[in-house]
Formats: sequence, structure tokens, C-alpha cells
Amino acid sequence: MHRIVCLERDSVIAEFRRPAFPHDWIEYPKSTPAQVIERLQGATIAIVNKLPLPAAAVDALKSLKMVAVSATGTNIVDLDACRQRGIVVSNIRGYADHTVPEHALALLLALSRNLIAWRATVQAGRWQQSDQFCLFDHPIRDLHGAALGLIGSGSLGNGVARLAEAFGMRVLRAERKGASVLRPGHTAFHEVLRQADAISLHCPLTPETQGLIGEAELRAMKPTALLINTARGGLVDEPALIRALQEGWIAGAGFDVITVEPPPLGHPMLAPELLELPNFLLTPHVAWSSRPAMQVLADQLIDNIEAFAAGQPRNRVA
Repeated sequence: MHRIVCLERDSVIAEFRRPAFPHDWIEYPKSTPAQVIERLQGATIAIVNKLPLPAAAVDALKSLKMVAVSATGTNIVDLDACRQRGIVVSNIRGYADHTVPEHALALLLALSRNLIAWRATVQAGRWQQSDQFCLFDHPIRDLHGAALGLIGSGSLGNGVARLAEAFGMRVLRAERKGASVLRPGHTAFHEVLRQADAISLHCPLTPETQGLIGEAELRAMKPTALLINTARGGLVDEPALIRALQEGWIAGAGFDVITVEPPPLGHPMLAPELLELPNFLLTPHVAWSSRPAMQVLADQLIDNIEAFAAGQPRNRVA
């Protein structure tokens, strides 16, 4: 009989139905990296979200047969160690096809229309003191007619493309950085940086994409361009981004992710002088977390576990 251990139950606000086969189910609201091996002893199926499962932990868990990741990203799991042991690793796919693109567009709209600055202006009493019906303190830009550069063309990137096109934007799909051959429908990476009025990131964090957007890329963008990141914090060189915002290399940025989550006290991306900028929006990794999306995730997680138990693993990454 399978022993299923969920280490981070509170990381998903949804109902988890119990798998339709004999099993023991144990769940912990939260766990720390130091508790992983102890709590997974005897487990045949581990459910993890953001807790690292390094090679040492994999080697120590002799009963482990499956790792069910309750997220899309699997960089927390040492996949090579799992492959060597024959441990199946499955992830979640397609659950956030609507919620993440909507969040990306919300960030883009808020920055394009200067909503933060306008809210502060009204709070400061400027409208009440005006001698005409409206104010012109802050510029407003339309999405219609602007070029959106997409880096990453999976389901989330495609979802953003659909919404952007509905607003009348011209979508440029970026080819992989450094690629010598362009795929049909793609534009060279640095040409996208040069042309786009906004860049939206939707690629996974891998050794190849770590620091994908650094100082050179930020300086290559238009000074009027916006950068949106609802993917992974490590895709962007954060010190370079902070300089870009403070020195005006780009017009603004909307981020839902940073390199360390949750951030420690003193993290530079949470510096008061940065968060007070009207052209910087930071949300706490919530783009994925609409209630409907989280329920789809929870249902798919159990589907993955049931498929594994039936001898037909699905959504395998290892």
C-alpha cells in the first residue's frame, strides 16, 4: 500500500481529493528543508512544491517511488538522482493558462497607464485643486499599436499573446538567445529587445536561462519599454534591473517573482526607495494563484498520482 506524504499542504488553497487506491495519506501544513528526509521516511509518494529535494535526500529515501510536484517548475528536484533510482517525477501543466496571462496583462496595463502615480496624485489632493476637469501630470500609453516581445512560447506565453492581440498589440516571439537559426514565426532575441515596447518573460529557469536579462539586455531595450516577469526571478539580473529603473534605462517593470522567495529582510528588490517608484510593481508570486487555477492544480496532482499507481505515469519530467 502506498504511503503518500504531502510536505507543504498550505502552499495550495484547494480541495485535495484522496486517490482512488489503497493508501496512507499524511500531510504537513509546512516543512523545512531540515525536515524533508525525516518526514519522507517510508513514503512511496512525496508531494512537494517549493521544498528542495537534492540528491542526498533522494539517496536517503529508500522507499520513494514517485515525486509529485504540485507546481510546473521542477528545478527544486534533483532529476538526475531520481532517474538513477528510477523514481518517477511528475509536474503540473496547463493549470494557469488564464490566471498568469491575466496577471501579466494587469501589470502591463497598470504601468502603461501609470495607475500607481495617478492614485498617488489623487491621494495628494491634486485633482481637487485643479482648475479643469482632468490632469496631465503623468503620461498614459495605449497597448493598442505597441509591440510586445514574448520570451517563452509555451501555454503561458501563448495566453499572453492572445490577450495582447485582443488589445491590438503586435506580438514578437523571441528566438532563443544566441540561436543561429530562426524558427518560423520567431524573431532574433536581440532584435526583439530592440523593437519591443514591452517584454514579457515566460520561460523556465534553467542553467541556460539564468540571468537571461542582464545589463546588456536592459540597455538594449527602448528607454520607453516595460519589462514584465511572471516566470522566475533568476531570469533577471536583479542589481542590473534596479539600476535600470533608478537610472532610466527602461521605463518600468512589473514583477511577480524574485530570486529568493520568501525574501529575507533587506532583500534589494524590497528596498523602500525601489518599492516607492511609481514605475515598479512587485507582487508576491501570486500570478498563478486564482482559486479556480489552484483547484485545477490540485485535481491534476491527484490525477498524476493515480496514473502512476496504475502503471501509466503522466506529466513525467523524470
